[in-house]
Amino acid sequence: MIRTKRYSCKYLILLAMSSVLILMTFCEYFIYYIVLIQCHWPVMDHRNLDPTIVRPTFEEKPVRAMFLADTHLLGPRNGHWFDKLRREWQMYRTFQTAMAIHKPDVVFILGDVFDEGLWSSPEVFEGYTKRFRSIFSVPKSTNLHVVAGNHDIGFHYVITPYLHQRFVNGMKAPSVRRISIRGNHFILINSMALEGDECFLCRSTEITVKKIAKQLNCARGTEVVDCTKNSSIKHYSRPIILQHFPMYRESDEICSELDEAPLDIKNSKFREKWECLSEEATNQLLDILNPRLIVDGHTHHGCKNIHRNNILEITIPSFSWRNKDNPSFLMGEFTPNDYSTSKCHMPVESTVIRIYVFGIIAIVICFCVALSRRFSSKFHTN
Repeated sequence: MIRTKRYSCKYLILLAMSSVLILMTFCEYFIYYIVLIQCHWPVMDHRNLDPTIVRPTFEEKPVRAMFLADTHLLGPRNGHWFDKLRREWQMYRTFQTAMAIHKPDVVFILGDVFDEGLWSSPEVFEGYTKRFRSIFSVPKSTNLHVVAGNHDIGFHYVITPYLHQRFVNGMKAPSVRRISIRGNHFILINSMALEGDECFLCRSTEITVKKIAKQLNCARGTEVVDCTKNSSIKHYSRPIILQHFPMYRESDEICSELDEAPLDIKNSKFREKWECLSEEATNQLLDILNPRLIVDGHTHHGCKNIHRNNILEITIPSFSWRNKDNPSFLMGEFTPNDYSTSKCHMPVESTVIRIYVFGIIAIVICFCVALSRRFSSKFHTN
């Protein structure tokens, strides 16, 4: 009788532990596939068709691009080890699941890659970059590009040539660059270099932006001066601006998204050059580059804003559950004269916590009921 009783208790304990393991496997692995498989690449509905761009004689394969922002990989100063482990696992699992399911051509990460980038020692920063490459590794068929954020190199007033160059070298992320893929031109810009005060970073950024604009105008045929020296763009299409700061807006009050800011934050006024670009810098970018789409981050919340000439701006929320209970990322398909976007929502952390709580409670109740029945059965037998 004693052996049977011991075996039964061991069996119930093993069953309970197996149930906990299944629960953890579901919440830490399968739930990402269940949620992300519901996302789909957007269908071209031609609402954003540019009639001024002549369609190519051959059908271009659309470029599939994924956009995320504000990953905020934790550092040694502000991050508890478990918080750091938890957040990095969540981002790793989401990103790698998205790569496996959706297979984008290119991924853009729009700033604040690191939470403590500007305060990091050389050794810590090197460790940062290694963790980043591990979490956000991509297959050979996918390219990944990064834009600097204020947590990576600091706001304008604290940026030094050393901090700037360290990020450029470590992440291969110059202040301005043009990424052209099948006739689509993505222009990545360092938001902190748009102060217009002739600083070491701002002056070179302004020159490069104007150079890219001239290349675009030469390809379009609206520029006639020195175009023989600026012929690197063969076919014109209106560019897509990618940066960390949103364009100028008074607040998030205009936003109406599922992942928008909470009400107490939504109505707070933005400070130029802190929560958004200055109005002057915004107008200059719109005038010089004439983009068809702008994608940015920084606020940690989702928003859509329409600028003059019907230019759409999409602000995407933080990719980290540390900053957002319901994070998401953007998926887009692009041809030289058209584009379409859709948002992919990630698992909601409060929902995952509820699954854990109810699952553990159910396992404990079932364990206690089974144990009491077994002991009751033994008591009546005796």
